[in-house]
Amino acid sequence: MWLLYFVLARGLFMLFHLSQTIQLDLQTIAGSFFYGLILDISFAAYLSVLPFLFYIVSFYIFKTWINKGIKIYTTFFVIILSALMIVDMGLYEAWGIRLDSTPINYLNTPKEMLASINYTQLVWAILFYLAVVWIILKLFNRLGYQMMKPVLKPQLGELSLYLFLWVALILPIRGGFQTIPVNQSNVYFSNHMYANHAAINFAWNFTHSFIDRTYDTSNPFNDMEMQLANEKWQSYIADLRAPLSNEEKGEWLNLTKPNVLLIIWEGLTAKAVRPLGGLATVTENLNRYAAEGLLFTNFYANGDRTDKGLISLLSGYYPQTQKSIIKVPNKSKSLPMLPLEMNALGYDTKFYYGGNTNFGNMNTYLKSAGISEVIGGNQFQRKNWNSKWGAHDHILFNRVLKDMGEYRFSKPFFNIVLTLTSHEPYEFPGPQKFGMDTKENKYLSSLAYTDQALADFLDEARKQPWWENTLVIITADHGNPLPKHPDPYNSPAKYHIPMIWTGGAVKNPGRIVENIGSQIDLSYSLLDLLGGQTSEFVWSQNILHEADRHYAQYIYNNGFGILDKKNAVLFDYNINSSISKQGRRADELEELGKAITQTAYQDYLDRGKITME
Repeated sequence: MWLLYFVLARGLFMLFHLSQTIQLDLQTIAGSFFYGLILDISFAAYLSVLPFLFYIVSFYIFKTWINKGIKIYTTFFVIILSALMIVDMGLYEAWGIRLDSTPINYLNTPKEMLASINYTQLVWAILFYLAVVWIILKLFNRLGYQMMKPVLKPQLGELSLYLFLWVALILPIRGGFQTIPVNQSNVYFSNHMYANHAAINFAWNFTHSFIDRTYDTSNPFNDMEMQLANEKWQSYIADLRAPLSNEEKGEWLNLTKPNVLLIIWEGLTAKAVRPLGGLATVTENLNRYAAEGLLFTNFYANGDRTDKGLISLLSGYYPQTQKSIIKVPNKSKSLPMLPLEMNALGYDTKFYYGGNTNFGNMNTYLKSAGISEVIGGNQFQRKNWNSKWGAHDHILFNRVLKDMGEYRFSKPFFNIVLTLTSHEPYEFPGPQKFGMDTKENKYLSSLAYTDQALADFLDEARKQPWWENTLVIITADHGNPLPKHPDPYNSPAKYHIPMIWTGGAVKNPGRIVENIGSQIDLSYSLLDLLGGQTSEFVWSQNILHEADRHYAQYIYNNGFGILDKKNAVLFDYNINSSISKQGRRADELEELGKAITQTAYQDYLDRGKITME
């Protein structure tokens, strides 16, 4: 019954927004219904948990009362969900998002909330709402309650089956057996954003947003007046954002608009890379490419998870200490996007990942970023997957090499490749260089495997005609606590990652770049080098400029670390004090770190905020 309800609700939504629906072809409209079933089924299962349990209980006691209770329960949710459905349809036209918990922020000002609605619209909305509720309850009464036939008191085996089926509702709720529970990314199937939005289940979206407390607008990091915090970090960073002159640009690349291949290595730490002071024999091939290209020796991740690394690298945006903006589509879609700016420069953009692109709402973010084609794990045969995450890295690189070999160069390409094998459980084919007896050895062995897969890819790529016109950037999505380091857990060693530029487009290879920077600086620096638009990447420095005042800040749960060439600070908000300080300018850096954390989090809160003006 509930599944039918949500299908009808989607039909009403698309009829209400007919001017946008008629811009879709029939296949795309069907896709909105088909892919939307994923969240429809999930929320229908949520709604069925209590009635199913009560129905089982009614075999033994209170049959009449429980059956009435189920009717009351269903009527209550028809009334509530139908109201949300009407609100969702009305708000989408003005806000451009499916219903989330944002309206909760305006419940204390109902007059202002309704100010943009005239009385005629309000009356029609109420009448439409009452008609929907009446029709749905009639249908439920005719189709649903008639099915609740008296059931004889079940035997033990039958009761066990009923209980098993009740528990099994967890499968449709979470979307199946897969590792990652269902989320909005599962229904994003089209490059037409309206079609994706139509596929979202409004009730699931609202409930998910409410549970995640995305409506919470309090900033827990208010250490100073907001104006002072803004002035502090903006004045500090101003001269670190200076654009390169044409002469300076010529020192980095052999051509003005090369192909760009960004390889993001899962969990690669500088502690495993010999030229960065790490272990000697883990990434022997990467060490070779570091010597032949440009090696950035003081590059840091801004967070500790893949979803945070993607936001930092592709949007030049600080991650949040306790939340993740990529999981809030209403906010993440407002971010600056490197792929969109590359599109504006005339690049063709693709994203390659061997796993589930719905992980962490990745697919939603990538679609909003303007990436023309996303190649995910569903395009690789299951026999080439490990048990948990997706296709092995050498399979992924083979696909990238094949596609690039078939590419017709009417315009340059910007391809992004995200690996996954060096993520737990560290399963991969081939030699286990350091054995698999400990977690650390498993991790190091997986790095050695990906190192060889990457080398095979790059060695073959060097033979291709596009190599001479290509800039290859190799970095990581985040660091790793392994191998263990003697400093505090969240010390810079955990977040220190490689960044290597190689490829035929690199000018004067073999250099070491000691400028301090982090993932959020890459988009700005690359776009400035290519002549793109950089104004929206406000948090970034130009890492290609020599400057002693360059810094890197990273975020961890309720704390941050910040460092420059001679100073470093670890700050913990749980105790509202620094854990460690090094250098004469440590106090100044701490104040800068507080200002960045406060203003960056406020920016997160303000992103996607709907005003009633």
